[in-house]
Amino acid sequence: MAKTDFRTVDEYLATQPPAVRAVLERVRGAIRRALPKAEEAISYQIPAYKVDGAVALYFAGWKEHVSIYPVSAAMIAAFGDELAPYVASKGTLRFPLSSPVPLRLIGRIAKVRAAETAEKKRAKPKAAPSKRGAKASAKPAAKRASASRPRR
Repeated sequence: MAKTDFRTVDEYLATQPPAVRAVLERVRGAIRRALPKAEEAISYQIPAYKVDGAVALYFAGWKEHVSIYPVSAAMIAAFGDELAPYVASKGTLRFPLSSPVPLRLIGRIAKVRAAETAEKKRAKPKAAPSKRGAKASAKPAAKRASASRPRR
């Protein structure tokens, strides 16, 4: 059975067939150049790049292609025809191994995804304090005490 408990991107890459690994290393380099401050991690057992603690981009190697995830509708609209040949399904880009992988495009995608992730994080409202904890402490002390005493 194939190894599926990767802890690092290097471990992930080491399990790939040589031809796929070479392409993945170039994709990794393009992403790292585009997002030099991003934290490299493994999430869902594939390489991920975190910006300010939030995953901005994933990539994975397959038998016949390399995939990039997630791809938003806004990104598809922004890049237009440039992404059209690579859109495989909602949220996924596939770059066939039978053609040169467009590393500059992947770098631009990484930058856009990092900006989208940062914007989403800024727009997310901060969680309000839990009312549950406030209600529990609002019980009168006598009721709390009587509830914990054994009945006779």
